[in-house]
Amino acid sequence: VQLQASGGGLVQAGGSLRLSCVASGRTFSSYNMGWFRQAPGGEREFVSAISWSGANTYYADSVKGRFTISRDNAKNTVYLQMNSLKPEDTAVYYCVADRSTVPRRDYGVDYWGKGTQVTVSS
Repeated sequence: VQLQASGGGLVQAGGSLRLSCVASGRTFSSYNMGWFRQAPGGEREFVSAISWSGANTYYADSVKGRFTISRDNAKNTVYLQMNSLKPEDTAVYYCVADRSTVPRRDYGVDYWGKGTQVTVSS
């Protein structure tokens, strides 16, 4: 599975961005998907995840109520809608896929995509 994330950019605090991650292959619907981020000088951290069916979603406390994860299995795509962005959301955001578990820890994940930069100015 190859993952290609897009949608990052520069936005002012309070603004919104929607990240997209397109997965290659025919088995996207069987993968649990997620997003992690890494700020400059910081550790990689969990942001959000969604089960293969879309029935279950998970969020880090820092983004709960502001970010929404969703997926479209027909388009092999997972989205991260980010609203009310804050400067502390500035990071490289990575899309991940895992066949067996919903990815909420950054170790043991099956696939990682290249990141997309999100910069929130104050």
